[in-house]
Amino acid sequence: MSGVIEPITGRYVHVDVGGEICRIYFEENGAGIPLVCLHTAGSDGRQWRHLLADQEFARNFRIIAFDMPWHGKSNPPAGWDGAEYQLTTARYTQTIRAFCQALALDKPVVMGCSIGGRIVLNLAIDHACEFRALIGLEAADFQAPWYDTAWLNRPDVHGGEVCAALVSGLIAPQSPENSRAETLWAYKQGGPGVFKGDLYFYRVDGDLRGRVERIDTRICPLFLLTGEYDFSCTPEDTKRTAGAIGGARVTIMEQLGHFPMSENPEQFRRYIAPVLGEILDQSRQTKRGVPV
Repeated sequence: MSGVIEPITGRYVHVDVGGEICRIYFEENGAGIPLVCLHTAGSDGRQWRHLLADQEFARNFRIIAFDMPWHGKSNPPAGWDGAEYQLTTARYTQTIRAFCQALALDKPVVMGCSIGGRIVLNLAIDHACEFRALIGLEAADFQAPWYDTAWLNRPDVHGGEVCAALVSGLIAPQSPENSRAETLWAYKQGGPGVFKGDLYFYRVDGDLRGRVERIDTRICPLFLLTGEYDFSCTPEDTKRTAGAIGGARVTIMEQLGHFPMSENPEQFRRYIAPVLGEILDQSRQTKRGVPV
């Protein structure tokens, strides 16, 4: 409808990440429990716009989606000298924690998809006490690479189009065409070498095999949700990972692929609503002093 103004607001926050000041763009809506949403590799926070605009969720959650440095409206750090961008586990973890600290978020929930889902597992391993709950979408401790990243940053290839082409098959066939196109559009707009740099974390540096067994879900609940059509992080990958984590909650989402929140928001809502509802109930019980 023409003239409708969405309730989402966007701002910048200056965040100290490892001694570098990063000007990070974020969007938010709502009030209550902080819910920080992490985008996929090579994309940005626009993937979360439907969740951000959901007024039912916004009554109880302060929903926040930020663009990682180099992504979307967040530039590289001011001191960047043009060196090849490579995302590491340490840097990724540091950025998320620094962002939450910069906004003074009290025990936020963090939900990430794809690389965001993988880093959620690392947060659960090393920093569980800082979070109220962790939600990994399309998350596993490791996936065997099925693509050649050299194609993602070449002078003779349109980087955006090849990045979008690479991930296009990961979208479920039931996803609405306009949502499919919107999901791929963000990939077509990514900065040179950014998707490739993110995949350094996904393919090389972020292998968590042999470490997820340390996750204690009594400290911080862990929810893992994976689309049945995802062949990058398959349902089997997620189930295998959860099998090593006592108390991890696994849901396989029907008619969804690798980008559930953007490729088919209505279908994704059917799965995320019960998870957020459970987190809300647990928080209310904890506030009343009722054991959970």
